[in-house]
Amino acid sequence: MRPASLFGTVVVVGVGLIGGSVALGARQRFLADRVIGLDDDSEALEVARFHGVIDEARLEVGDWLGAADLVVLATPAATLVPLARRVAPHLRPDAIVTDVGSVKSDIVRALADLRFVGGHPMAGSDRAGVRNADAALLENAVWVLTPSEGTDPDALARVRRFVEHLGARPIETDPERHDRLVATVSHLPYLAALALTHLAAEDGDRDLMMLLAAGGFRDLTRVASGSPVMSRDMVRGNAAAVREALGGYRAALRRLEAHLDDPEALLDDATRAKRTRDGIPIVRRSLLPPRPEVVLAVPDAPGQLARITAACGEANVNIKEIEVLSIREAGGAVRLAFEDPETLERAVEALRRAGYEARPRAV
Repeated sequence: MRPASLFGTVVVVGVGLIGGSVALGARQRFLADRVIGLDDDSEALEVARFHGVIDEARLEVGDWLGAADLVVLATPAATLVPLARRVAPHLRPDAIVTDVGSVKSDIVRALADLRFVGGHPMAGSDRAGVRNADAALLENAVWVLTPSEGTDPDALARVRRFVEHLGARPIETDPERHDRLVATVSHLPYLAALALTHLAAEDGDRDLMMLLAAGGFRDLTRVASGSPVMSRDMVRGNAAAVREALGGYRAALRRLEAHLDDPEALLDDATRAKRTRDGIPIVRRSLLPPRPEVVLAVPDAPGQLARITAACGEANVNIKEIEVLSIREAGGAVRLAFEDPETLERAVEALRRAGYEARPRAV
């Protein structure tokens, strides 16, 4: 009953928060026959295997990479090009390579000889590591693809399809434009968060200030809790665009400082800022608390939801949530959530008896 996968073997290099979320999404939605995690951190690989993020773990590159149809590079930005060079000699010529790095221009140029498609999912969390990987992190997130003139159109189309079936929203722009824009909306906010936290930490009343640091301060500085190495490489790799953004930011702060004695000008600043902030698109993700769940491979045929619910009903299992994750030409995946792990276990047994491939994930 399993639908055809988009790729036979997907290799995720760097099984952290984003790499783990990509791997988990690929497995949950049956986008690959096999998902392999490559990482030099054996503990991260062990956690990934335990939580069903990957099917297989590898600590070293090798000839086994010849089976890869898609390679997703998900390590800190400064390591992406050297890592790709280590992986490339073992790949087939038709293997596609993509990445999730937040800086694109230099990487796209450096890997132009590969079947490479630059990518950057605009998603993240202040909780790092594969333990916090979640396929839902990518749902409805904008995923920027940065093709160049030499990008293989078929590779671009296949990566776009992969991104869509992970639940994200792919958009395309050139690498240079990407780097200029993210300098303002992603990299500059990180440096601003660092500056604010340093300012608070170095104050003589630091302890009292931390007690007063309520919602506004915490929201503004949230990104400072991300991976220091990943964040450092992010801003250094885009240094020219970040410097330009910092210049604009300093000018904006000086303008606001000058308006402190002009209530009408300051009100105009606040009004324009509110209008801009309120216009930022909201990424819709589930607000419901997580439940024990299972994802089923479902063929594109009439009556599948009826068969699924009937199998659960016959086992006296109550379904709390049901979601169609993706439908491809040959089928897709359906997510079911249940009240508790015991109910999940009964449901999985009943669904497998009914002929479905089921991948449970307890909370």
